[in-house]
Order: sequence, then C-alpha cells, then structure tokens
Amino acid sequence: MTERSDCEVAVVGGGMVGTALACALARGGIHVALLESRAPERAWPSDTVDLRVSALTHASQKMLTTIGAWSGMEQRGVSPYRFMRVWDADYPGELSFDGADVGGDILGHIVENRVTVAALWDLLETLPGADVACPAQVVDLQRSEHDATLVLEDGSRLSADLIVAADGKASRLRELAGIDITGWSYGQSALVATVQPGRWHEETAYQRFLSEGPLAFLPLRDGACSIVWSCSLESTKKNLAMDDETFLRALTEASGGILGTMERVGPRAAFPLGLQFARKYTDDRVALVGDAAHAMHPLAGQGANMGLLDAAALAEVICQARSQGRPIFSRHVLRRYERWRKGDNFAMLGGMDALKRMYGVSFAPWGHLRSTGMRCIDKTPPLKNFFTRYAMGIRGDLPKLAYGVPCWRS
Repeated sequence: MTERSDCEVAVVGGGMVGTALACALARGGIHVALLESRAPERAWPSDTVDLRVSALTHASQKMLTTIGAWSGMEQRGVSPYRFMRVWDADYPGELSFDGADVGGDILGHIVENRVTVAALWDLLETLPGADVACPAQVVDLQRSEHDATLVLEDGSRLSADLIVAADGKASRLRELAGIDITGWSYGQSALVATVQPGRWHEETAYQRFLSEGPLAFLPLRDGACSIVWSCSLESTKKNLAMDDETFLRALTEASGGILGTMERVGPRAAFPLGLQFARKYTDDRVALVGDAAHAMHPLAGQGANMGLLDAAALAEVICQARSQGRPIFSRHVLRRYERWRKGDNFAMLGGMDALKRMYGVSFAPWGHLRSTGMRCIDKTPPLKNFFTRYAMGIRGDLPKLAYGVPCWRS
C-alpha cells in the first residue's frame, strides 16, 4: 500500500475478533479495510495442534456460521464438548454440566485459534468491498472533523470514517487514541500445551481447582487435550524447565488421575495472567473490541466469546446506522455500542475476578463453604441450568449475529 486509500471502516488487528468484524461489515455492504502486521498461518501439518485454543459458545458458532466462516473451520477441524466437570482438589465440592439439560446436544466447541483465523481470512478475501493490508504496522493516528487517518510504518496513509482497534491487550491503536486502561496482575502464569492422556476424554472439559490455580483439560480430536495450567510465576517457570517425563508425572499428579497417566506432551508455553479493561470503549472516530477493550483470567474460557460479541454488536450498530442514513462514526452510534457491551463485559470480568479470588483462599472454613456452595448449585437444576445457558452464550440482549440472524438485514 503506497498511496492514500479510503474506506468506511479500518480494522486494525487480524486476529479472530478483528477479522470476524471485518467479514460482518463487508457482508453488510460496508467498505472495510483490515490491517495486520503479520500474515496468519493458513496451512500446517495435520499432526500438529495450535498452543492456543478457544472454547467457542453456541452464540459464537451462530455468528461464525452466519457470516460464512464456520464451514471452513469444520473443514480444518473443530472439537465438540458435551460435558464439563469442575471440582476442588482439597474439598468434596463438584459441578457437572451437560448440554442436554438445557435442550442442546453439546456445550460448545474447542477450536484452535489458528483454525478460526485462517477460515475468517479465507472468507474475507472473497467478499466484495473488503481490502486487506498486510504487513501493515500503524505508527500514528490523526483525526479531523472529516475523517481519521492511520499512518503506517512504510509512510503510507489510510483514511476512514471509523477506526477500530482489534490489536490485542497491548493495543498500540488504543494508546494512540489516548484511551486509558486499568487492571492488575494476578502474579500468575498460564502454562499451555497439548497432551495425550491415557484415557479418552469422553468429549468432556475438566477443570480442577488446585491451591495455586485451576488446571483445565480441553478435549481435542483423536483423544488429545489442550491444557491450561494456572500457577504462580515460580511454579510455571519450574514446569516449563522440566523434561517431558518429569512434567508428565507432575501433570498426572496435579490432575488427580482423572484421565489416567499422561503419556505425551507437545511444546509448552506460558503467558501472564491478570485483569485489564479500558475506561471507555469509544472515542472520536475510534472504537475498541476484544482484548483491546478487556482481558481477563482464562478460567472460564470466555475471552474469545466476549470479543466476538463485541464484533457482532459493533457490526450491528454500524449496519443499522448505515441503513438509516446516519454517520457510522457519530457519537450516538458509538455510544450505543459502548453501552450495549460494557455492562455485559463488566459482569463477566467481575464474575471471573471474584471466582479467581474465591478459589485463591486456602482458609479451611472458607474452603468448606465454597464446597457446600458448589454442591448446592449442582443439586439445584434451575440454578445450574442458568449457569449452563450463560456459559453457552444463551442469554440476555445479544446481538443478532449471536442468534444466527444477519445484522445487515432489517
């Protein structure tokens, strides 16, 4: 891109949230440009698994199906999970969830992040009115009463009516827009890897709460599991330094043997854990989505789903404004998006922070109280079904795309 290019919406960040938004907007006849600094993987050896996976809800699946990406994801491989078990390592409390309890066949799908991104990029390239600039590194943001302009590292410029930051937790665009963030570190890291357990996972997601943090097993194809093991920084460092045999023994012990003896492990990596949120989601001709707006502990696996709901809501308010002949960058339009998503996101952020802290208390009486609460929820079907439906994305005032309804139709 060497000359000035104009579009209606420029989306900075080609991950799953940014690309899903770009696809939805292009479906709605919006001239959109997607900017990404590095091209994603589009093909890989069949015997490999991405280190990062997401537990996608029914709402996310319906959105991705409606914009046209789900079939491409299925071709690359998605892994349904039908059950979920959550229990405390030190106390008898346990929760079990089954999609059939709320009229569904499954609870959701475990999908490698690279699968979702590749399918979305494949789709975007087929949509009229969608442009892709890659590699494209944003170095400056300039705004006027007429438009907003992105200045790129190579000196080129791109102007748009609206700029969307979908460039992650450390968003450069958010910083350029002057939007403040707040949050805190948990002093923990999450170790991720793919393992082969001795027993079949039975399409069940397992989460065991240990003294330092939760250990989750997410079911993948061929009986493998993706793990997310939250520990102190020091423990994670030790777990990363272990040879495979020692690590597998430690993992088997930490799992309580729920899936038998761990037999194989792939590459391991870790990322720091904390909570972060932007003080506002919009500014003059700028909107934030996904991790650029909020990031949280992965213990419930809702981060990607929250981001996709952001994308669905923003696409809907933009398409509606366009159909009504209103400026898509107006304060009224952007504030509607912010009000719509901020409350739901704050509820999820607060809930996950409270849950993380609740399981971080080792005081015995509190542990017994916590265990009693889990048993009460498990034995109260209406309450348990409420949590099941919420986790599946079947709740409240969601965007049209989350119900499988195109947002570009009135």
